[in-house]
Amino acid sequence: MTQRLVVAGGSGFLGRAVARHFTALGWEVVILSRSRPAAPAPGRRVAWDALRQGEWVRELDGAAALLNLAGRTVNCRYSAANMLEIYTSRLDSTRALGRALASVDRPPRVWLNSSTATIYRDARDHPQDERTGELGSGFSVDVARRWEAALMEEPLPHTRRVALRTAMVYGVGTGGIMETTDRVVRLGAAGAMAGGEQMVSWIHERDFCRAAQFLIDSSPESALSGAVNVTAPHPLPNAEFLRAYRGAWGVPVGVPSTAAMIGLGAAVMGSEAELLLKSRWVVPTRLLDAGFTFEYPTWPQAIRALVAQARREGHAGH
Repeated sequence: MTQRLVVAGGSGFLGRAVARHFTALGWEVVILSRSRPAAPAPGRRVAWDALRQGEWVRELDGAAALLNLAGRTVNCRYSAANMLEIYTSRLDSTRALGRALASVDRPPRVWLNSSTATIYRDARDHPQDERTGELGSGFSVDVARRWEAALMEEPLPHTRRVALRTAMVYGVGTGGIMETTDRVVRLGAAGAMAGGEQMVSWIHERDFCRAAQFLIDSSPESALSGAVNVTAPHPLPNAEFLRAYRGAWGVPVGVPSTAAMIGLGAAVMGSEAELLLKSRWVVPTRLLDAGFTFEYPTWPQAIRALVAQARREGHAGH
């Protein structure tokens, strides 16, 4: 019998990657989305508003798993209006899904809900994992805390819930982070940022999809619930991260930038400097201990593969 995966907020880059991955495994994929995807993707699209109950709830009845990716991008200025939308787009959608799961006769056995690796403090002394990591403070951390709390609000005795504390997901395609970062690297502007000592956590698109599959398919006795760090096991300093990125594209040098320059550039581009300056030293202890293996555990390996893919698929000019 074909298993069904419902992906809420699945019209973006990551949702399309997940749809391709699970469709290739023979799953039926249903995308809950307020808008049509920016690029073609497998799966059946069902409209929802990420707030009210509607016909979309029926897709959850009998589904094997739910993955929620809904949430306004944080790559913006933290104005009052944007901050409110960042909160509401995450909390309202998560609560709507919780209410929907509580209302169906055959709820999914697993609910994977997005969270963020930036929930941990700015760490420059040692790595942060699910057991000993220290949560940070500020707007981004508060969003993550409330998001994870919303996941647990409804009593759902038949559904295992996992908060995916995900790092930046790197992959090739429309809407992915590499659309922006590739341009910066190839222009020679990707030197060390603010000294380059801040740690960078990341994950290859394929390993994100494989981790989701692993978390869904785990046997009951080894299944994980609660917070799980979805990051590659080898984060590295910003300077090394960018050096490997430049090397993959064959760019010999990159102009370094100061914290003040990054702040000014972020303001001009409508973003926040925190996205580049915070040290995210996050490791996936629970995934590794559960037996998950990464296809792309190191950044040089991952970025070389991604750049080769970009060249093959004609994205080398973006």
